[in-house]
This record gives sequence, structure tokens and C-alpha cells, in this order.
Amino acid sequence: MLWGLVKANPRLTANEASIALQVSRRMARKYFSELREAGLIRRIGPAKGGHWEVVR
Repeated sequence: MLWGLVKANPRLTANEASIALQVSRRMARKYFSELREAGLIRRIGPAKGGHWEVVR
């Protein structure tokens, strides 16, 4: 779910993800965290102005 959104839009924010997935922002942040911990995505650059990179 979220992995596909990040792949399509590397500058995706937790707020945008929460709207697209119809979940709370907190749950969207949890999804981002789970993907990072699994090694599927990583953050490049700062929180503002950075982007996500799909690793696998």
C-alpha cells in the first residue's frame, strides 16, 4: 500500500499518505516507520525538503 505510494511519489508526506490510505496521520507515520525498519525505504535529506528512496 504505502510502498507503492512512495514509489510513485518520493516526496510523499505522512499527511498525504494518511489521506490516500484513509488512516490517521499517526498510523501513516507508523507505516513509514515499519517500511524503514524493514529496509524497504530510506529517507534522503532533511525532514523538510528531503525525499524517500525505495530500496527494494
